[in-house]
Amino acid sequence: MNNSVTNTARLLWAGLRALLVLTLVTGVVYPLVITGIAQGLFNNKANGSEIKSEGKVVGSSLIGQAYNLPLKKGQTTPEPDLKWFQGRPQNGLGTNSVNTQYKLILSGATNRSGDNGAIDGKCTAKSEAGTLCNWVLAARAAVIKDNSTADYKVKASAIPADAVTSSGSGLDPDISPQYAEIQVHRVADKNGLPAAQVEKLVKDHTEGRTLGFMGEPRVNVLELNIALKALVAKS
Repeated sequence: MNNSVTNTARLLWAGLRALLVLTLVTGVVYPLVITGIAQGLFNNKANGSEIKSEGKVVGSSLIGQAYNLPLKKGQTTPEPDLKWFQGRPQNGLGTNSVNTQYKLILSGATNRSGDNGAIDGKCTAKSEAGTLCNWVLAARAAVIKDNSTADYKVKASAIPADAVTSSGSGLDPDISPQYAEIQVHRVADKNGLPAAQVEKLVKDHTEGRTLGFMGEPRVNVLELNIALKALVAKS
């Protein structure tokens, strides 16, 4: 009987010591070491890839932002503020139905197949509302209307896919150089800048493929708009 109690006590003490040691190693030492390495070697990424402007954090290079005008009375959908470069459509964004007091940015895809709304394999004006085809056609019409100026007309054939479709997450922070270039004349016109100056701004903020072969060239919209704001201030 005494041996049984002694063995049980010994095993419990061994288990408790193991619990304490593992808690210390995995719950304290390991997180501190990894946090220290991340802060020392990858400080910006470890802190959310923050982007600062005029000494203030204005966003993250990993999450897209909307550049819209304030809602007018009776409006439910805001209009884009056309003096800024616009990102990809955000049709895939979810809605915050849990706590409607806060307008959170939620990630989400459209969950529509590539031929959703197509008629005989093509997207037409007869495509049903709420389908992918309907969204794409509406986005294409908006791109042409918003970005055509007195001396520059956008051609439907020149509009890239990222200008009329949302990303899988709906939060893509980047656009293609082609989409940025389509917006150059409109942005220049709205801000009273020479188009050549704005075009150079886009080229300066165009990143190539990762490691030279992965992905596609891209332009971070937030960083581009920060540079645009600085350019407007100088002018």
